[in-house]
Amino acid sequence: MHHHSAATHQAEVYLKTIPGGTSVIDAATVLKGRNATNADAFKYQAGVFAQAPCGSDDLRISIRGSGIQTGLNATRAGIMFLFDDIPLTTPIGTVNELQEPLGIRYTEIMRGGNGIDFGSTQLGGAINYVTQTGYNSQRYQARVEAGSFGYVKEQLSSGTVIGKSDYYLSVTNSYRGGYQDNTKTTNFGVNFNYGYKFSDNVDNRFFFRYRQTWEGNPYYLTRDQIRDNPRQMQPEYATWGTKTIEPGTKYAADRLRIRIDDQSRLTVGFAYLNAPMDHELGNTSSLYNIDYATGMVNYTRQDKLLGHASDTDIGIYTSHDLDATIENRVRRQAAYPGYALGTLVTRSHLGGSDTVFHVRNNTEIFHNFWLTAAGALSYTPRSGSQTYPQTSSFSQNALYFAPRAGFRYVITPNIEVYGNVSRSVQSPQDWQYLSGANYTSGIATGLTKDWARLRPQTATTFEVGTSGHFAGTEWSVTYYHSAVHNELLAVATPNSILYNNSTYGNASPTTHQGVETSFHSTLYKWQGNIISLRQAYTFQSFRFNHDATWGHNYIPGIPRHFYQGELHLDMKNGFYTSVDVEVSSSVLASYDNQYKAAPYHIYNFDIGYLWPNKHRQVFLSLHNLANKHYATGVVPVYSTTNGQQPAAMLSGDGFGIFAGVSIGFN
Repeated sequence: MHHHSAATHQAEVYLKTIPGGTSVIDAATVLKGRNATNADAFKYQAGVFAQAPCGSDDLRISIRGSGIQTGLNATRAGIMFLFDDIPLTTPIGTVNELQEPLGIRYTEIMRGGNGIDFGSTQLGGAINYVTQTGYNSQRYQARVEAGSFGYVKEQLSSGTVIGKSDYYLSVTNSYRGGYQDNTKTTNFGVNFNYGYKFSDNVDNRFFFRYRQTWEGNPYYLTRDQIRDNPRQMQPEYATWGTKTIEPGTKYAADRLRIRIDDQSRLTVGFAYLNAPMDHELGNTSSLYNIDYATGMVNYTRQDKLLGHASDTDIGIYTSHDLDATIENRVRRQAAYPGYALGTLVTRSHLGGSDTVFHVRNNTEIFHNFWLTAAGALSYTPRSGSQTYPQTSSFSQNALYFAPRAGFRYVITPNIEVYGNVSRSVQSPQDWQYLSGANYTSGIATGLTKDWARLRPQTATTFEVGTSGHFAGTEWSVTYYHSAVHNELLAVATPNSILYNNSTYGNASPTTHQGVETSFHSTLYKWQGNIISLRQAYTFQSFRFNHDATWGHNYIPGIPRHFYQGELHLDMKNGFYTSVDVEVSSSVLASYDNQYKAAPYHIYNFDIGYLWPNKHRQVFLSLHNLANKHYATGVVPVYSTTNGQQPAAMLSGDGFGIFAGVSIGFN
């Protein structure tokens, strides 16, 4: 088996009790190469489709077809994200910019219904980032990465234990000129936490994060544009100065953990999030002010039931908006002759909350055979009002029950099988309701006026799988099948791009199914040196059942086949090298299935040296060795007429060289 840090091992032990697809990403592995974007950290995670177009912060991520329709907007949909067990996701979605990979110790991924212990009822499940603390960091550490496209990223961090206290502080700063025109990116972030042990049974930790980002936006390209010159931006926008500014996102949280006795524990957490945004994209600038508070309580206990082990988990989390406002203001004088720049065009207010009560029991029915029974009650009221230039409003309540049942059978200590059936419930993000009719006259012409009556997306998913290790290979193979109702789909139209307002709607019944496989094999070992192979292959097929317009078409936006493989050499003396490949089948870019991005395969190469028993390393990374022109993401359009190519694709980086050095000492 492969060696992991103690904490990662603890996480793996807990995740093993879940009868379904889960995995842990150990940051130590990820730190051996470039950490430019979050997508770098999600490699080799079967079923997790993660991409960061143009090297930006906007992580496009989907698990089991969750949120595939969410383009390059400000918030992720379909997966519940957490920092250190405390939900980061709010009724407006999950903000991207706090998700800086440096400073994370490990990441837990619970696909689909497997995220219920955290209160996730979303189709994609849950992703929990666990932060470094003073107990597992160097007192002083510096890391610098630099390379092609004007990329440089610096991190200074410090952490240590002082008596009953400990702290960890990481400051990151990065700049990128960009591979593609108008993709300049800068960001600065602070990640801090302070822990205090009152006793062996009671500890408290306070977390604070701050991050500001600025990034150019090149708009979408057509298939031919990417083939001919992936460095261009959409020409008609070249003089517009399109960009997104996140002037300073603040997050503060506190988590109290109490060990009541040997059998039971209680966790209480609370978080505050403030995320202002300025999207300077089309004719108007869209200004968001996002202010949310979240609280959670979780109680776990381990009992004996008729001599058999039985674990119970009960929890509740609730997230409320304190203030959420969206304003559109005049940005391009040409589109608003006679109006001063910055003139108010529309103002909307969002209201809503998410409250989920969840309970789960795992009982060993007979030796090595576990049954899981769980359920969640999800209450997600939503409301919104537009107060300028005209008034309109809506409000709706949604109370749903999401049950779950599963089994896990450990056949031998090395092989286990599992299966489960779960219900998922996902209310639309509150801003998505602004998908009604547009203004047809006045200053706000072309902008959305009315609220759409969107319904929560629900699904029943069953999954079966096996995991284990045999003859030097660790594996995990899972098949899932989801019957989805009211799937929330969006579409990019020329008008929505112009005004930065995609239109959302509920689809007729759809089916998601797929196979998630990962293999980690030790091919050869000698004198403490190891050659190993990591592979992840995902098959995903998402279709309309028999839609009035689209029949049995596939839902666009995601590849049907996606493979990542890495051949790795790790020497006892600290030297390591690897070569990896990413292969994607063509991605459909239109709902009529007539337009698609080209399939691609790209190769990367890494070489590095870790000083044995010291916290020092250097590495060199070569990305996209063959300088392949490819689309890293697709934001679907409705249909294509007369063979025309709409702009629906995001450009992937060309060949690049990156180097890094990290030095830590106590």
